[in-house]
Amino acid sequence: MNRKLRMGMVGGGKNAFIGAVHRIAANLDGLTELACGCFSSDPVISLQSGKDLFLTESRIYSSYEVMFKQEALLDENVRMDFVTIVTPNNAHFEPVMMALDAGFHVVIDKPISFTTAEAIQIQNKVIETGLLLCLTHTYSGYPLVKHARKLVADGDLGPIRKIYVEYPQGWLSRPEENSNNKQASWRTDPARSGKSGCMGDIGTHAAHLAEYISGLNIIKLCADLNKVVEGRQLDDDGAVLLKFENGASGVLIASQVAAGEENPLTIRVYGIKGGLEWNQMEPNTLIMKWLDQPTQLLRTGGPGLSDAAHLNTRTPAGHPEGYLEAFANLYRNFCLKLSSVIDGGPEPSIYQDFPNAEDGVRGMAFIDKVVESGSSTVKWTDFKIE
Repeated sequence: MNRKLRMGMVGGGKNAFIGAVHRIAANLDGLTELACGCFSSDPVISLQSGKDLFLTESRIYSSYEVMFKQEALLDENVRMDFVTIVTPNNAHFEPVMMALDAGFHVVIDKPISFTTAEAIQIQNKVIETGLLLCLTHTYSGYPLVKHARKLVADGDLGPIRKIYVEYPQGWLSRPEENSNNKQASWRTDPARSGKSGCMGDIGTHAAHLAEYISGLNIIKLCADLNKVVEGRQLDDDGAVLLKFENGASGVLIASQVAAGEENPLTIRVYGIKGGLEWNQMEPNTLIMKWLDQPTQLLRTGGPGLSDAAHLNTRTPAGHPEGYLEAFANLYRNFCLKLSSVIDGGPEPSIYQDFPNAEDGVRGMAFIDKVVESGSSTVKWTDFKIE
């Protein structure tokens, strides 16, 4: 393409953490420009947020309904090409469906929707319209995560036997939802967050990472969910035994009451020949462990990495890349794919590597089955999308 892609945004206004992250990530490679937005359900906040981002007032909307209607009427050389949706979980479904019906491609923060039924409707709408949808499971964007996936796919570890993935945080160790903490307030509220707290918020990231790197689907699980902080309505801690489609087993741990922990999402995958380990707080190192040779430390930007890792690396070895760059990799791959769709030309399949609506459906089904298992006396719950 000989121009930038035009991005709209729903949500992400003043004092919203994740909206700014999306805008930084979308801009990092110079492939997009923010063209319009409805940044809050409050029209006054939306208008001020848009002005703060130097948007023309006519492209700052009071509601996403008005935004999609008005943008669709604009000339194709002016209107947005895709919309990013960064609202709380309960406000995902309607703007996604409306955007797709209006002909706009979508980037959406996870989870994709409020329920599995909604997620399936979104997936069907994506198939029906032929439009693109990117779900921002950020951690799949790291270069060494992509390299780990390639190593497993190539059989370097041999058949996979064990997968351990853990995501401990400590920020909800106290009842932050009672102290005017906006992020804590909606994440612990069933009406806005959904049926699960910790597992819905970060457990889904862990589950997606396990499936992404291993290339294996979870088929059974056995969950234990806890509400540790007194008075909290949703789980803030839990553990899940996993069974994968090839017979491999695993353990997933997620907690938001692990006092003192920051964001050390860690995964270990073991095959017959060896294993690998990756930690989100040290994302530029991949540890390779072997039965018959010394342990190896692979580094982002270093020699011998896969094409997928190199494509998603921006700086020479020794220059750390982190969360924003990983987030930007999802946007870049989505934008490269979208540009090729708009131009009508072919593209290498490596550009298609970003989470999609199917990942969104699996994420919502994971939440359903974890909650079902956590309240059941039956040991194993089948992971079936219903």
